[in-house]
Amino acid sequence: MSVPNWGPVRDCMRTEVTEVDGSIDVLTALKIMKKVGQTSLIVKRRDEQDEHGMLLFSDIAKQVIAKNRAPERVNVYEIMAKPVITVRPDMEIRYCARLFENFGIGHAPVAENGKIIGMVSYYRLVLHGLPNLD
Repeated sequence: MSVPNWGPVRDCMRTEVTEVDGSIDVLTALKIMKKVGQTSLIVKRRDEQDEHGMLLFSDIAKQVIAKNRAPERVNVYEIMAKPVITVRPDMEIRYCARLFENFGIGHAPVAENGKIIGMVSYYRLVLHGLPNLD
């Protein structure tokens, strides 16, 4: 039995990434997520010295719904993850999976030259990264 030839993250990342301002409320963020069909959003940097943030569906479930908070009264910056671990588009899929395991994460922005160019998740790694699934 041979070891699979894992490709780079670039081959399985989602390239449609939506960026939002951290000052918007969670209800607005949810409406954007629904409109674009994504379960995560990148939160824009405020300036060149700032870092990107990320908002996941799970953040909303844990920090808004479970705590019975009104989504229109909570700002994204209050519940987002920041800074976030990013991966390079040329990182091998197997190393990305190990990184996720090591840090207990399931999503990461893909960054190249300081710019977010995609998003990768366990879902994408497995369904779009495993060779010969077609």
